[in-house]
Amino acid sequence: MNRTTSHRITVCTSCRHTGEACRPGYQLIERLRSAIALAGDSVAEDFEVSGTACMAACTRVCTVAYHGTRKASYLFGDIDPDEDVADLVEFARQYAVLHDGWCSVVDRPGKLRRTTLARIPATIMAIEDSAEPVS
Repeated sequence: MNRTTSHRITVCTSCRHTGEACRPGYQLIERLRSAIALAGDSVAEDFEVSGTACMAACTRVCTVAYHGTRKASYLFGDIDPDEDVADLVEFARQYAVLHDGWCSVVDRPGKLRRTTLARIPATIMAIEDSAEPVS
């Protein structure tokens, strides 16, 4: 992340559609970056979209994670680059303004209500010799 980025969307790039050579994560990254850019000010400027080699959810192609500084993280699976980009952008809008990242399943847009694989609490660790929390 760059120094001004406090939110990240990470997409798995290694998973493949069953029986096919395509890796839909790369397509999803490009579509998501374009959609967030088009959303302009309605999505926080500090979202970074990137890929990673594996998110260990290979049976749930495409897998997408949302991370925020001092916020709960979310992992979604079964995302379709052709159909679900609008839901991902809407969740980015919501997630950006959530103080701690927590939201109810009924508040998540569209398909994301059904495809949540995990919500991981924020981790804040204190170093014994320091009064400063580290996350």
